[in-house]
Parts: sequence; structure tokens; C-alpha cells
Amino acid sequence: MATTPTKRARRPASKSKTKASTAGPSRPAVRTPRPTGARAAGSRVPEIDNAEAERTIEILQDRLVALLDLQLTLKHVHWNVTGPNFIAVHEMLDPQVTAARAMSDAVAERIATCGGSPKGTPGAVVDARSWNDYDLGRASTTDHLTKLDEVYQGVTDSHRAAVDELGDLDPVSEDLLTGQLGELELFAWFIRSHLGN
Repeated sequence: MATTPTKRARRPASKSKTKASTAGPSRPAVRTPRPTGARAAGSRVPEIDNAEAERTIEILQDRLVALLDLQLTLKHVHWNVTGPNFIAVHEMLDPQVTAARAMSDAVAERIATCGGSPKGTPGAVVDARSWNDYDLGRASTTDHLTKLDEVYQGVTDSHRAAVDELGDLDPVSEDLLTGQLGELELFAWFIRSHLGN
């Protein structure tokens, strides 16, 4: 008759004892200093030194403010445009709003990736803005498109300047803004084409 091996009862491990490591001799713990300032909220990209990361974050924060302002301005025009070609302009602007939102999200996430804290509250946008608020309310398609042409010119010019500076700091952020610049210039062309310029 075959016998079944008996199981030995295990004693519960004592809470005061720690399990010995089977990986070999213990090594002293290495302490990594906690980041301070802009880095406290997260880590930065290791390939970028602190000074480059700080300047990259400043440039990207400026672009974030511009893109947040742009999306609100585009939606404002969408609601307030009147007159000839109303529906064409009205419907042309919604995809631009969506694109500007996606761009601002990508820029904000790059700021966080670089170790910064993106500031996108209404107060932060107003405080950081270096341009005047869009001043047209309910107005004709021609008036709004003329004003939007100026808005796009400002955004694309400052995006291009940011791309130039980021070339020496962070090629990933440079590439991000370069891609956005192409789309922003396309939207500016749509506006100018409606105006016949």
C-alpha cells in the first residue's frame, strides 16, 4: 500500500524577523537627493541639464499660454461671426479649436516631462500674456478674419522663435513645436484665403 507523504506544518514567520536575502551580501542603500523647485512635482528628462530644462520649460510655458489663448479666441469668433460666408467660417473654426486644444495639451505634457508644472488657469494665462485681448465681439466675417489673421501671425512668429531657441536646448521640444507650427501656418493660410489675401 502506497503511503502519502505527510506535510510538515509550517510555523508562521515571526513579525520581528526579516527574511534573509538570497541575492548575496547586502549593499548599502543609495540615497538619491530629492529634487527641489520646479523639479519637485516630477522628474526631468535625464538628457537635459537643469539650466536647459528650466529654459525649455519657460519657452514651452509661453507657448502654452499662447495656445490656450488661441483656442478661446477661436471659439469666441466661432460664436460671434456674422454675415456673408457665416456658415463656412463658423464650421472652419471648430477643427482649429480642437487642434489648438490638442497642441496645448501636448505642450503642457512636455512641460511636465521636463520637470515643470504647466500653468493653465485663466489667471495664469492672463498674467503671462504679453499681447492685448481679442477686442471684437459680434462682427462680420471680414472683420473677424482680418483680426484672426493678425492673431495667427503673432502665434506663428512666436512659435517660430521658440523653435529656433529650442534647437540648442531640447530637440524633442523643438520637434513638437515644429509640427505644431506647420498646422498653425496651414490654419493661417485658411484665414487669408477666405479674405482673398
